[in-house]
Amino acid sequence: MRKLAAFFPILMVTMVALGSCNGTSAKQSEGEPVDGAKNVKDKYAIDITRDFFLSKILDYTKGQENMQYLGDKPAIVDFWASWCGPCRIASPILEELAKEYDGKIYVYKVNTQTEQQISAELGIQSIPTFIFFPMNGKPFATSGIARTPEETKQMFKEIIEKELLKTKQ
Repeated sequence: MRKLAAFFPILMVTMVALGSCNGTSAKQSEGEPVDGAKNVKDKYAIDITRDFFLSKILDYTKGQENMQYLGDKPAIVDFWASWCGPCRIASPILEELAKEYDGKIYVYKVNTQTEQQISAELGIQSIPTFIFFPMNGKPFATSGIARTPEETKQMFKEIIEKELLKTKQ
C-alpha cells in the first residue's frame, strides 16, 4: 500500500505534464500549422468565455422574456473541468463530433474552473453538463456521460441528429 501511495504523486505529475503537452510547437499554437499545410483545422470544439456566451449564444441577463438563441447553427455547450474524469472522457468524443459535424453545428467548451461566474449564474451543479441549443425550440441540458465512450458518442449523435439537425424522427 505504501508503494502505491508513493507512486500516486508521480503518476499525477506525469498525467498533468502529458495533459498540458499537446505535441505542438510554438508556431502551431500561434496559428501557423507546423507541417506547412494551409487551412488545416486541428481543433473543432471552441473554448469560450462568459462574454462570448452572452454575445454569441444566449444573453440570459436580459430576462426570461428576451432569451433567444443567438447562433446561426445549432450548438452544444460543454461545461467541464480538468479534474473531472467523465469530462476527460467526453472531451475527445465532442472534438470528434465537432469535426464530423463541422459547418452544421457548433461545439463550445466552458471551463468551469476559469469561468465560475457563468457556471454559477446558469446553476451548473454537476459536470460534465451539456446544454443543447437547437435553432428552433428551447435549449435543454443533460449531465454526465454513458457507461462507455462508444455509448456516450452514440448518445450525442442521436441528440444531434434528432434534436439539433432534425434529420431523424
